[in-house]
Amino acid sequence: MNFANLKKHDVANGVGVRVSLFVSGCTHRCKGCFNAEAWDFSYGRIYTAETEDEILRALDHAYIAGLSLLGGEPFEPSNQRVLVGLLERVRERFPQKTVWCYTGYTLERDLCAGGRAYCEATDAMLSRIDVLVDGEFIEEKKDLKLKFRGSSNQRIIDLPRTLREGRTQLWRDGNY
Repeated sequence: MNFANLKKHDVANGVGVRVSLFVSGCTHRCKGCFNAEAWDFSYGRIYTAETEDEILRALDHAYIAGLSLLGGEPFEPSNQRVLVGLLERVRERFPQKTVWCYTGYTLERDLCAGGRAYCEATDAMLSRIDVLVDGEFIEEKKDLKLKFRGSSNQRIIDLPRTLREGRTQLWRDGNY
């Protein structure tokens, strides 16, 4: 897996100061995407064990609220297979920090068994994410007043509650 960017102090992609990993590779190719250069799976730098250790060191500060995964597309199956290991380490080492993930895929359609992006790593990834922002960016629905999303069709999902209750539960600001 390659990654386009690693921000160690990001305040735009989730609650609080976050470490944000922008992975490379995306098949959605949304019109008006803010990160179109990251559509290419080989864009940026190669994700290595050293990259993962750098992320864990960046998370190891009391003022860091958690990790955000963006893209590109974190839920491209080839990216999931790498990111699931990172999420396991983050949860083990920092259980109090939140994990946000942005995906153009839709939870009920694409990330469920038989869905377009479902693979052997999907359930493990979903079980380690607190907030999932799902749905493709639609330029015609772009709204700069929206918090933590780019277009009004995208949802901010409380993933632990959703998985526990068996139906989609939207995130409410202040849940964390």
